[in-house]
Amino acid sequence: MNRFYYIFLLFFCFAFQMANGQSQPDSIIKKHKIAVFSPIYLDSAFSGKYYRYGKNFPRFTLQGIGFVQGAMIALDNFPIENCQIETFFYDSKSDSASIQKLIESNALDNIEMIITSVKDRELNLLSKFSLRKKIPLISATFPNDGGITQNPFFVILNSTLKTHCEAIFSYLLQMHANENIIHIRKTGSQEDRIANYFQNINKPDNKSLLNIQSISLDSNYSKVIKALDSTRLNIIIAGSLDENFALEICKTLKTCVPKYNIHLIGMPNWEGFDFFSQKSNAKLSDFPIYYTSPYFNNKTDLFSSTIQSAYLKSYKGTPTESVYKGFESMYVFSRFLNEGQSLSEINFEKISVFSNFNIAPIKLNRQSSQVDYFENKHLFFLKKQNGVTSRGW
Repeated sequence: MNRFYYIFLLFFCFAFQMANGQSQPDSIIKKHKIAVFSPIYLDSAFSGKYYRYGKNFPRFTLQGIGFVQGAMIALDNFPIENCQIETFFYDSKSDSASIQKLIESNALDNIEMIITSVKDRELNLLSKFSLRKKIPLISATFPNDGGITQNPFFVILNSTLKTHCEAIFSYLLQMHANENIIHIRKTGSQEDRIANYFQNINKPDNKSLLNIQSISLDSNYSKVIKALDSTRLNIIIAGSLDENFALEICKTLKTCVPKYNIHLIGMPNWEGFDFFSQKSNAKLSDFPIYYTSPYFNNKTDLFSSTIQSAYLKSYKGTPTESVYKGFESMYVFSRFLNEGQSLSEINFEKISVFSNFNIAPIKLNRQSSQVDYFENKHLFFLKKQNGVTSRGW
């Protein structure tokens, strides 16, 4: 029986309760209850009492388990002084103890904050509950508002696509306004959305702030070469979330170096593309690709060292990125809860870990005073080259 079986056993019950705090008189200890929802897929991994996968480990559970492991490491290794955090871990993909059933059974009624690594319907259910109970709902990994509006207790940490487009445009306006800027895309609804973001940002008063060429590329990717300028820096904004499009445009632009000076800016989801992380991809060797991300960790700090040591001791391996995200979410927002301040008042710089969160109120209707949600507006500009990620700008 391998070690991963024990990990599953840890979560076999729909909720795993952890108390974390200092051993001091109850009268001076603050007590808080936090619920963590993450997709563990226990119902898929087990058939009754029997583990379905023998000595193998299903990859679809990795991110969800890692997120919970990171949160547990934060609680174990960085307790808050004079505070006890009682934490309940839930499998968001459970059938027997679904989010809907937990809400209907009042199992979450005493929870003061929810931290999630969920999306879509599950996020909407938790949002309605958080609004009704007036408790913070922290969405740590889903880069979308999920259609949620008018919930001032909802926080998006993994910034939305619109925020990424705003950050890219702001950088170009400040630093490269006179360069040759080209927006390329393929046909598609997502590409339409990205193009609209840039168009609306660029023309706030129906007058362009930047001169941006727009080129549609569906099969003839070399068409972009004709728009390049050998006398200036060419900044190519690749406005597509499609992996094949990303690979083809990278290969096309790679052939133009060194005749043309090119900075290719991709979309935030490019980081997860297979070709993007392959060090041995000869066709893209030495060709840098830039993108924005709310997360960057070179893993040389004290927090990362603690995570690595604790993970190795408990799980005999190397922590994944989801472990770091689970750690950061629990560390930062358990302290936020203990501070007792509102989202607009808290100084996140004092309790930051890796990401330097800039939590800003979002009003989808500028004429309204209603805050629809809060979102992390701090983004890093990163560069990926030969499989290595570094700060780009």
